[in-house]
Amino acid sequence: MFNIALFGCGRIGKVHAVNIAANPETQIRAVIDPYQEGAMQLADQYGADVMTVDEAMSDPDIHAVCICSATDTHADLIELAAKAGKAIFCEKPIDLSLARVRTCLEVVEASGVPFLVGFNRRYDPQFRTLKDLFESGAIGKAETLVITSRDPSPPPVDYVKVSGGIFRDMSVHDLDMARFIMGEDPVSVSAHGSCLVDPEIGEAGDIDSAVIVLHFPSGAMANIINSRRSGYGYDQRIELHGSKGMLKAGNVREHLVEHWGEEDCSSAKPQYFFLERYEKAYIAEWQHFVDVLESKVEPQCSGYDGEQALVLAEAALESLNEQTTVKLG
Repeated sequence: MFNIALFGCGRIGKVHAVNIAANPETQIRAVIDPYQEGAMQLADQYGADVMTVDEAMSDPDIHAVCICSATDTHADLIELAAKAGKAIFCEKPIDLSLARVRTCLEVVEASGVPFLVGFNRRYDPQFRTLKDLFESGAIGKAETLVITSRDPSPPPVDYVKVSGGIFRDMSVHDLDMARFIMGEDPVSVSAHGSCLVDPEIGEAGDIDSAVIVLHFPSGAMANIINSRRSGYGYDQRIELHGSKGMLKAGNVREHLVEHWGEEDCSSAKPQYFFLERYEKAYIAEWQHFVDVLESKVEPQCSGYDGEQALVLAEAALESLNEQTTVKLG
């Protein structure tokens, strides 16, 4: 049984708490959050102790950390855990600064501890099946990839102001998926964007609608389509076209019943938000981390992957601001 220190008791921390407790190989040993009431509630729920950062890092009975705290704490906590010799799971991003990410990863590499970055979409059963079929040769050589990702509604402007912007906050998931599915790093990035959904997002210095084009060394291309609003649910789709055919992963709907009538046909909307849509992905992601703890596998989403996703997000922002294609490498 691996004892886990959970940093952060917010929405995503609670998601991971459920999966840590449900996994037969892990249990929550400590909960750390500046909001003491929330920390005590979660600790009581799972039979854990409320600890300070120093107490958790110095506790020899804690084998690993699960970092779900505020973004600006991630890099510092990663470094402390690495120096304490604890395995690390951290929600994306490592940091919003590329320079800070790189100094943090140097500490992790020097420590030799396992480190997994939480890009949960890699573990989604639909996307995983698409990836596996592609690697089996089902559609031959990849030619074009289209990733569609639209939120059901825009986030509060206060969140937008601290999010790092749509490319670092939202598109970064799709940039990581493009690398993951294609199995290679892009050589150029071109991004276009507008503020079409909420004028307050534009006033905060961000955009809410974007298209990103990636070119890969093989000649293949990827289009990423993002919007902060769909109006019909959490729109998450992937289409991969190759020399021998096409693979598609559609939306996961609220239910699979369709109504076919004389006047029209109808089906259910996509599931509303990421907590429902990626529930199975979060479970599989944590199981993968447990497999890493047991030395069965290497981390599928490493610090390098976290760094490269941010590299692409920064390149997209540069492309948007400079209205040019950004070359990489």
